Amino acid sequence: MKTHLLASADQPKGMSQGQPARRYPATGRFTAQHRRRMFRTDMLTVALWVSLAAALGLWLADGGVSSVADGAQAVTAVGILAGLAGMDLVFLMLLLAARLPFVDGTVGHDRALEFHRKLGKPALYLLLAHGLFVATGYGMAEGLNPVSEAVSLWVLVPDMWLAFVSLALFIAVVVTSLVAVRRRFPYEFWYFVHLLTYLAVAAALPHQFSVGGLFAEGTWQRWYWLLLCIGTGSALVWFRVAQPVMATFRHQLTVRRVVPLAPGVFSIEMSGLRLNELSGNGGRFFVWRFLAPGLWWQAHPFSLSAEPTTPPSGTSYGQPAQQPTLRITVRNLGAGSARLASLKPGTKVAIEGPYGVFSTAARSREHIVMIGAGIGITPLRALLESTPFAPGRATVLLRGSSTDELFLGDEILELCRKRGATLFHLTGPRSADPQGAWLPASAGNSRLPDFVPDIADADVYICGPSAWARQVLAEAKRSGVREEQLHYERFDW
Repeated sequence: MKTHLLASADQPKGMSQGQPARRYPATGRFTAQHRRRMFRTDMLTVALWVSLAAALGLWLADGGVSSVADGAQAVTAVGILAGLAGMDLVFLMLLLAARLPFVDGTVGHDRALEFHRKLGKPALYLLLAHGLFVATGYGMAEGLNPVSEAVSLWVLVPDMWLAFVSLALFIAVVVTSLVAVRRRFPYEFWYFVHLLTYLAVAAALPHQFSVGGLFAEGTWQRWYWLLLCIGTGSALVWFRVAQPVMATFRHQLTVRRVVPLAPGVFSIEMSGLRLNELSGNGGRFFVWRFLAPGLWWQAHPFSLSAEPTTPPSGTSYGQPAQQPTLRITVRNLGAGSARLASLKPGTKVAIEGPYGVFSTAARSREHIVMIGAGIGITPLRALLESTPFAPGRATVLLRGSSTDELFLGDEILELCRKRGATLFHLTGPRSADPQGAWLPASAGNSRLPDFVPDIADADVYICGPSAWARQVLAEAKRSGVREEQLHYERFDW
């Protein structure tokens, strides 16, 4: 029920509470790294807009405005433009979800998926507008109402029925992705429905090439659209299927043991091959599939809680060397994660990743601050182990209702002592102060700068329950931390 300060012997003077903030110049390797990442972010933004403009340019290059002679053709043209823009956004959504290394290493997996979700509604609205305006435009030309024209298109035009099926599938995917709807169903149901996106895209393609002349054989527009389709599909197959399968065979991971830490909390230690290739990814997450009956089809996104380690090369009894090991730490937050506590040694493990930029790759400053609560402490333990910093330039704040909830706290304390980091244990019931609700009541009127005086010149990594993390993010911003210095990986679906 106390707030503890556990500082290493190497802690420099002036790091105690209440010290005026020191300013460090934004120079060095991390600043250059940050500039490169921001440049890549700008390039991704430009590429998105260029892609959208190119899709609309296909129609303009095929005659465009000059081909519009009356109201019916104008309405039809609007429908065609809406369809081109909508399908282009769908392709962009698929690429954002394809876990492309360039995208993942630039904006992070969670932000890529956040933007993916934001594009869902505009894409659906554009595809709905495409169907409505095309049916209305064709109907105006033939003297039919939009409903009658839609029925005519379904019955008489080849491949058009697939377009209607595709639109229905897109509606199902977007509706089930709404937060209010998604929370009513288990993850597996939502995931299965979401896979219909690929079927929806496949059903939408035939009529694009068989109806109208925009993508007629021999046109460059046809080749452009084909390359866009093939490129998107190839990226999905390679990065979502082929690479995980190859990583699984390359590393040959198996469960070594399951170690209970606290009620509902346990670590899973795994051994495998070439685990040195995964070193330096502390804080990033992998997708794990434990190939046991009833579990193999469930994907679990867990971060490493310890960097891969290599045991001694043998024993005095001439026994063979043990395989390298790595570890994740899991909290029972549902039926799926609870069943992992009963994993048997020797269970094979399929792996995808690593993903995200909750790692050294996101650093922009020499000083680093790590703030964690509950099971969110465990990725910080791996990050603390792997990320570089000078003695006295790292601060760790761990929050829990009691010391029992500071998972891996002893290991973190030992790492802080070895590496020269300052560690705060923040335990006890939460504060009644709305702005300080992320802190325990025993912290009084303390704020983040009281623990880290130079917080404005630090990278801040935050991991913990969503509501708590939002409070810490708000507190960091009030303390002068800029957006690019805040790193918070969201693993919720």
